[in-house]
Amino acid sequence: MLTLQRRQLVGHDILLARHGNHICSMRVDRGNGRVIALLDDGSVDSAPNLITPDLRLPDTIQSVLREDWKFFSIVSSAALILGGLVFGTCAALSGTWAGDPEMVEMFAAYSAYAY
Repeated sequence: MLTLQRRQLVGHDILLARHGNHICSMRVDRGNGRVIALLDDGSVDSAPNLITPDLRLPDTIQSVLREDWKFFSIVSSAALILGGLVFGTCAALSGTWAGDPEMVEMFAAYSAYAY
């Protein structure tokens, strides 16, 4: 089931447990799946971001868009084309019916009977 939660970074917790208040800054190395911390004494320490490599993390909005961008672009394009066709058809039909006085009277009277 798609939960779209923010992913928790395990590496932050590991580094905080190791070094506590001696951490100056932390950054995430997404390419290697690690969190890197700069310590007070100038040294650098890192920790893995996953407890186990085969752990399935909850999906986020960014991960869904990254994986399914082709599907969303096809659906959006199809909806845009269909909307344009419906709009064009309505415009063409209204142009042909507007000259007929009986159709104009029927359209005007129809709203009185609609619920």
